[in-house]
Amino acid sequence: MYAASREASSRSKEALRAALTGSNGVAATTGSELFAVVDVLDDQRPLRVALADVSVPGSARAELSERVFGSQVSAATQAVLTTAVAENWSRARDLVDTLVLLGQLALLEAASEQGRMTAVEDELFRLGRIINDNPELDRALSDRAASPAAKRELLGRLLSGKTETITQALAEQVVTRQSSGIGPAFDELSDLAAARRQQIVAHVRSAIELTDPQRERLAGALGRIYGKAVTVHIEVDPGLLSGLVVRIGDDVIDGSAIGRLERLRRALT
Repeated sequence: MYAASREASSRSKEALRAALTGSNGVAATTGSELFAVVDVLDDQRPLRVALADVSVPGSARAELSERVFGSQVSAATQAVLTTAVAENWSRARDLVDTLVLLGQLALLEAASEQGRMTAVEDELFRLGRIINDNPELDRALSDRAASPAAKRELLGRLLSGKTETITQALAEQVVTRQSSGIGPAFDELSDLAAARRQQIVAHVRSAIELTDPQRERLAGALGRIYGKAVTVHIEVDPGLLSGLVVRIGDDVIDGSAIGRLERLRRALT
């Protein structure tokens, strides 16, 4: 995003925090309604452009959003939407992307209120791994020719009764808007959930499944290195032969056998 959109996004997040503060139970409705608004804007390009048109006063754009959505959404959602559309955006797409993020944050807040944040975070990570490991599923969920309804139906068959309701709502929003990179999109959501808990995420590939005590020791060691609580997400990869590969942001710690062999090969050549 350019500077104008970054500032607009920041103020929109502040509006979301204000709308949800002291309003227990509102977050889930707000998140779902913001996703519904995004669906409309994705389908209606003229409306999307009009709501982000900086040549029109912000108050007029806010009034337009109230006329279009005011009778369809709650007061909390409309307050967030009014603030967002009144801001000056560099591109209409930045407004929509921010509304997506606000919907995600609202649903994660709902998960926190329900005491289900850890479960949602873990389910999002595991869903990303399932999609990454299943190319046919990845293609089906990212197929540009498939309708959003068809993708929701496929995802529903995959997740029905197996995940938190909030996990499914977040997942449906991802697959109906993403045309590529479905797996990484779930990783980003999992990271967002961890950040909501003021933790950083370590993506770990291990040659073998780790026991719970081993996971706890690894999280503790990484927490001491980074000076912050660390959530560990582990993917078993027998191709490593032994050891671990840990990725935290741009940092990669390769302690696998295959990594050591590769470093030896480079040294010899």
